[in-house]
Amino acid sequence: MPEPATPVTFPPAFLWGAATSAYQIEGAVREDGRTPSIWDTFSHTPGKTAGGENGDIANDHYHLYRDDVALMAELGLTAYRFSVSWSRVQPTGRGPAVQRGLDFYRRLVDELLSHDIKPALTLYHWDLPQELEDAGGWPERDTALRFAEYAQIVGEALGDRVEQWITLNEPWCSAFLGYGSGVHAPGRTDPEASLRAAHHLNLAHGLGTSALRTAMPARNSIAVSLNSSVVRPRSQDPADLVAVRRIDDLANGIFHGPMLHGAYPETLLADTSSVTDWSYVLDGDLALINQPLDALGLNYYTPTLVGAAETATDGPRADGHGASDHSPWPGVDNVMFHQTPGERTEMGWTIDPTGLHELIMRYTTEAPGLPLYVTENGAAYDDKPDPDGRVHDPERIAYLHGHLSAVRRAITDGADVRGYYLWSLMDNFEWAYGYDKRFGAVYVDYATQARTPKSSALWYGEAARTGALPSVNTTE
Repeated sequence: MPEPATPVTFPPAFLWGAATSAYQIEGAVREDGRTPSIWDTFSHTPGKTAGGENGDIANDHYHLYRDDVALMAELGLTAYRFSVSWSRVQPTGRGPAVQRGLDFYRRLVDELLSHDIKPALTLYHWDLPQELEDAGGWPERDTALRFAEYAQIVGEALGDRVEQWITLNEPWCSAFLGYGSGVHAPGRTDPEASLRAAHHLNLAHGLGTSALRTAMPARNSIAVSLNSSVVRPRSQDPADLVAVRRIDDLANGIFHGPMLHGAYPETLLADTSSVTDWSYVLDGDLALINQPLDALGLNYYTPTLVGAAETATDGPRADGHGASDHSPWPGVDNVMFHQTPGERTEMGWTIDPTGLHELIMRYTTEAPGLPLYVTENGAAYDDKPDPDGRVHDPERIAYLHGHLSAVRRAITDGADVRGYYLWSLMDNFEWAYGYDKRFGAVYVDYATQARTPKSSALWYGEAARTGALPSVNTTE
């Protein structure tokens, strides 16, 4: 009789979390003083989202948050990552806070703490107040200054109860999908603006970090969540390796360079010199950006495969970031993206847990001594209730088992990974894809707002309660 497999166990203090973002779940877009964000405007613009869908109601979490927290506790989660809606707190993106908006987050945090769930607060998850976009948005330096004021407000309001803070979520998407390819809000397609936006997001992170440190107890942890790409070459041909370096600079170095090392990669500056002169990087900016961090968040879904363009007219395409006639890769015109082999999710993304291990080990070297969290990881599948109303998603269980096993291998290999946040707690408004793509461990019937834990939620809950990964055959 074969010996049973050794269980995949995690350190006792490891955080088992799930993540969401404000615009994707809250709804209540016109309540208690909230004003439109760029995602309200974008999703109400014809042709921008699948089926013209928007986040006006979404999951109605604004009204149902107590039920949602109770569900997290029932599942056994020990941490919850959420974001604050900037325009709910500061409707114009400037000036004093609206206390009714802050009160919602006070109530949410108190509810989490009463269930022994650690809150992890993200200040910015893509929903810039529309008034700031009307004034120029992230390509303008003033937006970074406004972000620092906003960070100070939220830090003063919640810093006594929230210990884990994240300044920005995936600034690459904000800059290059929002201002380059235009597939995300605000939908602009200006290559130089996307690079300006990237710098001012970096500056916002640095200024926001400094503001939080003045507003909160020293015990609190401040991090940023980067969707750093695992960029692999199509071959070992020197031209393909150059393609990898160029994409790596724009996907990764443009953010971790200044944030972790106080400098942009020289190769990045050279590659993009035909697009921008970087004159908006002022003396002292890099020191402001390069603030000491307490942790680093890594978001991972799928690796990227690139090679040199085969003809002079080829350019970046098929990169998995939505259909657009405009590239999100400014200054890179001779790189081709290729489909990675293997099984795919409903997003068309290849399932490859080795990429998560590779990413964690890279940042173990890139930022030695800095604790790491996997702040997003998950998969979309075409989930449907069976006749009994249950939702079985064995594919997601297999996905989670593979990726959590990769996290554990990284810990064994010396990485200081302290937690994992499943994306997402529940099905929600998936940006330009509307409600078609379901990433949730909990199924949401949008007509009734009924929540049904999928089999993956029960599997993940068992992992959270025991600190070990159950069999992939578990469905109940």
